[in-house]
Amino acid sequence: MQLYKQDAVDWLSSLPDESVDLLITDPPYESLEKHRAVGTTTRLKNSKSSSNQWFSIFPNERFEELLTQVYRVLKKNSHFYLFCDQETMFYIKPIAEQVGFKFWKPIVWDKVAIGMGYHYRARYEFILFFEKGKRKLNNLGIPDILEEKRVYRGYPTEKPVALLETLIEQSSTEGEVVADPFFGSGSTMVAAHNLNRVPYGNDISDSAHDHLKQRLVEVAS
Repeated sequence: MQLYKQDAVDWLSSLPDESVDLLITDPPYESLEKHRAVGTTTRLKNSKSSSNQWFSIFPNERFEELLTQVYRVLKKNSHFYLFCDQETMFYIKPIAEQVGFKFWKPIVWDKVAIGMGYHYRARYEFILFFEKGKRKLNNLGIPDILEEKRVYRGYPTEKPVALLETLIEQSSTEGEVVADPFFGSGSTMVAAHNLNRVPYGNDISDSAHDHLKQRLVEVAS
């Protein structure tokens, strides 16, 4: 496992062309600031459910340079998954297509339980499914709604490892490189490790690195 602590775009820029087999990530997108302001998200700068500091927002204006680097580092015939909300989805899709990705569809993560909010309280999140070149999914029987219980009292925005394992199993094989430029809680890194992939991770937050190190100790034991 290779872990780095840099700006996400700077880190991706340091990787060789076509050196990554699969990229999965969950950037701290800009629309979260709006949800924070009206109290409809638990993704606060200081999470009440953990002691971790919230990391800095990745502004929308930087997505073009981010997605350009994501496309460059991915190998031909590979997949790219990006977690986001409905507002960010409409912003990111045309940029990703402009840099070369084919957009297949939004996959829905059903969190089973509802979250905070006022207008039809959300119990789902989108995972945008992009492709570079042409790569078949490993199991064509998997639906586009993935049901996994949300993680309670974990790291902010923590994703279930089982959810990440489904994406990794669908779009890679053992020994391939799985990268995440915003690894956060480290779930993608843990899932890749569990499935005998090679995890490459980056996060600018000290809390993210501390949290993942503790998770790896627990996995090892």
